[in-house]
This record gives sequence, C-alpha cells and structure tokens, in this order.
Amino acid sequence: MKPWRALFVVCSLLAPAAALDRNAFRFDHYDLDLRLDPGQHRLAARGTLRLTNITAAPQRVVTLQISSSLNWRSLRSQSKPLQFVSQTYTSDIDHTGMLSEALVTLPRELPPGESVELEIAYEGVILPDATRLTRLGTPPATASHSDWDQISATFSGVRGLGYVVWYPVALESQDLADGNAMFAAIGRWKATHVAADAEFRFSVVRDGPTPALVILCGDDNTRAQITPDAAIVCRYPSLRSATPSFFLGPFTKIDSPSVQIFSLSALASEISAYQQTAGITPLIQDWFGAPHTQITLVELPDRDAAPFEAGNLLLTPLHARDSDLIQLVLAHQLTHAAFTSPRPWISEGLAHFAQALMREQQQGRQAALDYLGLHRAAFLQAESGKGTKSAGDSLFLTGDETLYRSKAALVWWMLRDLIGADALKKALHAYHSADDHDQFYIEQLVRRQSARDLKWFFGAWVYSDDGLPEFHIDSVNTRAVDQSFLSAVTVANIGGAAAEVPVTARTANNDFTERLFVPAGSTAVIRFTTPAAPLEFVVNDGSVPETDTANNTYHPPANDSKSH
Repeated sequence: MKPWRALFVVCSLLAPAAALDRNAFRFDHYDLDLRLDPGQHRLAARGTLRLTNITAAPQRVVTLQISSSLNWRSLRSQSKPLQFVSQTYTSDIDHTGMLSEALVTLPRELPPGESVELEIAYEGVILPDATRLTRLGTPPATASHSDWDQISATFSGVRGLGYVVWYPVALESQDLADGNAMFAAIGRWKATHVAADAEFRFSVVRDGPTPALVILCGDDNTRAQITPDAAIVCRYPSLRSATPSFFLGPFTKIDSPSVQIFSLSALASEISAYQQTAGITPLIQDWFGAPHTQITLVELPDRDAAPFEAGNLLLTPLHARDSDLIQLVLAHQLTHAAFTSPRPWISEGLAHFAQALMREQQQGRQAALDYLGLHRAAFLQAESGKGTKSAGDSLFLTGDETLYRSKAALVWWMLRDLIGADALKKALHAYHSADDHDQFYIEQLVRRQSARDLKWFFGAWVYSDDGLPEFHIDSVNTRAVDQSFLSAVTVANIGGAAAEVPVTARTANNDFTERLFVPAGSTAVIRFTTPAAPLEFVVNDGSVPETDTANNTYHPPANDSKSH
C-alpha cells in the first residue's frame, strides 16, 4: 500500500474517535481458547465475540480494549479481515494503568439492536505491575500487595475487569484518583451485561518435568488438574456479579468437613487454624441456616497480599495466627455456603453483615461498629463522589461493589436494629432464592415477621438512593422533676434520607439510649427521664451512616438544669 493511501486509512479510522461512543456495544457472548505459558508469563487468546448495538443510532466503529501488556494480532468478521487501528489508551481498569485499544471498522453500519460476531486473536505477557497505584503515590511495596496479578511458573493469578483486562471490554477512561468513579463505572458495565455469558477454555504449556498444576476458575468454581491433552472449560452464565478470573499453580488440596483449602505451602501448623470452624458455625446456622457446601480457600504466595473473593473462592494468605481475624474470614465464606441469593446486595451484604455479627460476638457491639466503620468510610467516599443520581444508584439494582458490599452491610445492621434480631432471623430463614422475583420480596418477608411497615426504610435505603441523613441536636431542655430529671431533646436531620437513630443521654454513672425516627429535612423530639442531670447527649452511635458526625454531641452548660 502506498504511504499516502496508508495514511488515509489510518486517518479514516481515527476520525470517528473524537465522537467515539465506547458504550455503544454490549458484549453478549465470549467464546475464547486461552493458552497459558507460565514459564514465559504468556497468554494467547483466540476465539469469537458477539456484540450488539445498544444505541439508538447505527454504529460503524467498535471499540475493543485489553491490557496494555497484550497485543492485538487479528480481527475478522465472517473470516474476512477487518480494518482496525490499535492505540494506547490511559485507564486504571487495568493494573498497568493503560489499555491496548482497537478501533475496529465494521464492513457496514450496524443498525440499533443488531448483533455482530467478531473473530479475535491477541497475546502477550502478564507480569506483576502496580503502575496505576504507584503513580498515585502508593509505596511500591504496598502497591504490589494489592495488584498481585501475574502469570508465572510458581503461581498464576489473574483477576478480570478492574484488575487485568485479559478479556476484551470497552469503557471510557477511568482514574483511581477520582474517588469511587471507576468502581461505579465498572458496576454500570456489569449491570449492562447481566445477560452476557462467557466460556473460556484453558490449556497450559508444560516445559519439562514440573509439579502437577491445578486451575481454579469459572462461576461454578471449576477445579481441575491440568493435563497435556485436554482443555479446562470455565463458564460464566452472567457477568452481572462475576469477575472472570483464573488461578493456576501446584496446589495441594486439603479437605475437612466444612473447608477445602488449596495450598501452595501445605504448612499444617498454619492451615489447621482455618479448618477449625466449630466456634463459627453455630452463629452462622442461627442466622442463615446450615452451610450446604464446603467453603474454599486458595492460598496466595505473598503473605501480605490483599485477599480477593471470586465467587465462592477466597484467595488469601494463610499465615494469620489471630483467631479472631480467621473467624471473620470464615464467617464471610460460611455465610455464602449457607445462604444464596441472586441479589448482590443480599448475598454480599449479608456476608459482610455476618462478619459484623462475628465481631460483636467476639468483642461486643462497639467492636462491631468499629468494624462497620471501615464499610462506612468506603460508602461515604462513594456517596461524596456522586453527581447526578440514576436508577443504578439503588441498592437493589447496583453493580457497584462498594454499594452492594459496604452500604448493604450497613443496611442489614440498621434493619436488625429496627426490628430486632429474632424477627430478622425468621425473615432470612423464610427466604428462598427461587421465589425472589422482584424488589419487594425481602421487604414482605421482613414485614410478616416484624409487623412493622418499613416502606420508608426500603424506599430510602434499598429501592432508591436518597443520599444520607445528617443529624445534629438542635436543642435540649432539661428540668428537675421530683428526684429525677426530664430532658426533651430535639434532633434535626438536614440530610436526604430518613432514618431511625439511637440517641443517648449520659449521666455520671449511666447511659440511657432510646431510638428516634427522624424524617429527612425535619426534626423529631425524644424525652429522657434520668436519676441525675445528663452531662452529655449523643445522636448516632455509628450504626447509621451519615454525611457528618462532627456535630452529634451536645454538652449542656455546666450547673444549668434548664439548658438551650
């Protein structure tokens, strides 16, 4: 091709980029053969993609993105080569902080609602890379414990979208420095792809005599030993809550009645603590029923690596000696083994709620609230970064992990405080995944057991996103009555969500706590009778997330029985 003609082709492909809609196509089906070469850190992919135009206008250009450490080799349609331009695109959805983006010109404009099948090929290496974190100022050692994805001879662990883009996707550029925006964008992508499915077939290059390798992957947690003459098939019937990932290594399987462990080190002294679930099972069974399957733990070689949950697999270092911490890990996984739901906010929210219950059993309510404080901080950061609200912001619809994990854990805790532990347990025991056809199902179960109308609660916290409450004590009037003191406390909520919140009057010797419902943008009054003059009033003990807790405490003027 003459130079001027080549330049014309490149320019014609790049011309639409300014108005390029990277969300124009839905990825309906992945069918990929993947060949792993651990000794060379390599991945090679061949197969097909089916995409659908989900816009209201015809589309000619398709965007396909993979990790910047991978390279496009071929793009075809109906066995005919397609014109495409490959460019580097900055985005933190991949651990390298960059993507190899192919701008593909289709043979013709694709009308709205029509699908196209593409034959694709790409390959490259996947090495440890924490560039996206270090450029934010994260110390390299700390960053490497978070972004531990790699293909290597000793351990291969590759997580999908949001970690390593090893299968094609298309999203606008995302920046980890932009609060929760990246995770929200990934959540929206997953929500769009609720009906998308994937089938990946893995084969592995073996160089010489090497230890037996086991691969773990798939939404059904496929676990198989690699053999020279067979590919391992990993399926994902929906990408709504799944992050396609694969893990490969010389794992030794260690079984016990309730836990199976895939270990790289097989150190019995360290692993035995994870096999002891006797102290945890009664709590989980009381709340969620008996576990109906084993839980699966997979050892990470980095003793300081950040854990990762992939379906019913938990990837984690196995060297922890703190029994309380181990119990928290197991409580999460045992909840998944006992309670299933197609709703991420129920499934994941309850698993994190169970960890708070475990912490409460170990160390008391304040320790549980401190644990929930970690979720509260993540949730508040997500809320502070929001712009215009949409239907996807609702807890019921969200694909944002911060919401269906952290916000959901707080919602379940608030619900327990609202109706009591016994009523909530009965509602959860009455839950059947197959009957959960609409958003009102769990509310109806709760109402039957509690006899409380909680439309306001589910409306503000589950079905829509009304923002957060913000409480402060507007006024306190205390007067002596006989040999006690009567205090009228007015609490204001200037936030967007209604909530029932604990209010505490503290005297020199005792605390007196009552619960108060405060509508959004309104006030409510609660009264206390105490044997001594209160020294302090506090609204919210941390159980209700709110935008600002700096003004939640009120101190009456000294030696004044009638105050403000």
